Amino acid sequence: MAREKFEESMNRLEEIVRKMEAGDMELEESLKAFEEGIKLARACAKKLEEAQRRVEILLRDEEGLAVKSFLEEGIDDQS
Repeated sequence: MAREKFEESMNRLEEIVRKMEAGDMELEESLKAFEEGIKLARACAKKLEEAQRRVEILLRDEEGLAVKSFLEEGIDDQS
């Protein structure tokens, strides 16, 4: 799933949620939309997990140990 595909999937998922929340859909249409939404959500979650693994790999030092990221340092500084 390329970046554009991920963003398209997220946009479509948001559209489905808005339609379902409006409550104007027939039961069968709602079920089809729900099924599509679940598939999109799973695909997006998988892509995010893959990205997280890549970031974790990139944040390792020469010995393969996890290095504290600038995000974690910012969190520690606030406490």
